[in-house]
Amino acid sequence: MSTETQELPEQGEIILATITKVMDHGAYVTLDEYNGIQGFLHVSEIAPGWIRSVGKFVKQGEKKVLLVKRVNSERGDIDLSLKQVSTDQKKRKLLEAKRFEKGKTLINSVKESAKLSDNDVEKIEEAIYAKYDSIYDAFLDIARKGESVLNELKISKKIATAIKDVCEKIRLPSVEIRGILELTNNQPDGVEVIKKILLDVIKKEKESNVQITYLGAPKYRISVSAQDFKSAERSLKPIIEEIQKSIEKKKGSFKFSREESKKTRET
Repeated sequence: MSTETQELPEQGEIILATITKVMDHGAYVTLDEYNGIQGFLHVSEIAPGWIRSVGKFVKQGEKKVLLVKRVNSERGDIDLSLKQVSTDQKKRKLLEAKRFEKGKTLINSVKESAKLSDNDVEKIEEAIYAKYDSIYDAFLDIARKGESVLNELKISKKIATAIKDVCEKIRLPSVEIRGILELTNNQPDGVEVIKKILLDVIKKEKESNVQITYLGAPKYRISVSAQDFKSAERSLKPIIEEIQKSIEKKKGSFKFSREESKKTRET
């Protein structure tokens, strides 16, 4: 296939590629995001230092995140590097590829559910890419905000219903931050005072997904769930401040220590 009519990557771009042929002096790859056009990974760009066996670092059929070093548009030659890709660049690229595949799966579910043509799907994707960086981002936003997002996309009711049905099955990514509260109150009704303070906080913070679990006197675990760490921290801070203020007002003692945060997987 001629590369003259194909889009080529730009120098400095981070791409995802599949190793197709391993040789002593390097490896040929196909570029996953550019219709499988071919590039070359020279042995000197695979890893630092002298390499005795290319096959120890890359294997046929394996996917690699690579840097585009040089592009010769006239000849269609693409020189690539593995050793110049940082760990952060690799993580970001793999996450981007994963989200792209999830987007494809979601849009295919809509296509099957609403019995859409390829042309219909193309129009939906055009509407989505006009507002979002990816299909997956759009579906996540719809799952969180509902019909208001669908209305902005200006798509037919039939397609909107199919998208909504698919989005209802998405498990939204979230984070949980938590810590240990050590609360004491030496008054005769101290235990009841502490319970009331914590129950009042939970009632007041229904929107913040706050949970408080009794671990055994004087310890309680508090956790806050949100869609990202920044939002969770923003919710937790005033809650902790309110508990501290209420406990100390009742002549009690307060101590808070953080635990390891958790992040759920996107599905």
